[in-house]
Amino acid sequence: MPTKFIDLSMAVHNEMITFPRVVRPALVMYETWKGFAERIGAAEHGIDSLTAHYMVVLGDHIGTHMDSLRHMREDAPGPEAIPLEYCYGDGVCLDFRHLPKGAGISVGDVLEALTRIDYTLKPLDIVLIHTGAGKIQDSDRYLTDHVGMTGEATIWLLDQGIKMMGIDAVTFDPPIWAMFERKKFWEAHRVMNTREYYHLENLTNLDQLPSHGFTLSLFPVKWVNTTGAPVRAVAILNQ
Repeated sequence: MPTKFIDLSMAVHNEMITFPRVVRPALVMYETWKGFAERIGAAEHGIDSLTAHYMVVLGDHIGTHMDSLRHMREDAPGPEAIPLEYCYGDGVCLDFRHLPKGAGISVGDVLEALTRIDYTLKPLDIVLIHTGAGKIQDSDRYLTDHVGMTGEATIWLLDQGIKMMGIDAVTFDPPIWAMFERKKFWEAHRVMNTREYYHLENLTNLDQLPSHGFTLSLFPVKWVNTTGAPVRAVAILNQ
């Protein structure tokens, strides 16, 4: 059966939109093809072009990434401790694009989305939250025009045996302006203080997925003791 791969990962570049107080990455050429050949000594033997190198300065919450428990708990481990079995499995994509900008996704919203696609969650399904913001990742509106999860809805998913979730927005919670308007701050993130679960942010291309019937590969880089790590997120569809 033919296999189709869908890249769910945000492009990382020097001018990208990042969450407030998260410094943009720096991708800078450190040594050119010619420069390396000269400095390594190969140019003296007629080889004037070899391997170029970039220097990359990258925060742990840049682009598509997975939050570790250490993001919220000072005494918790980093991405190196995220169980690999949570990072590969059956995917479910729930569509919340109809909700007003700034909305917090409730338990009722999740139940309605599951009813709409006639799907019952099973333990270790990976749940993706489709807000539509993945379409505007190169715009300042990416920071404001999306919805996000509430603490209650996050806990409900955990109670169904879900350990991994992801969203096509700059944060798993509602946008900053909405959190301050309601005086409810990072409630979905704060679930990590008492429960083990992991989520990805800055996904894209969720509009190319079916509601279910696909596999997700979401392995984080094995950074030690950081609060998150980059992920090359890929959906695998057997057609």
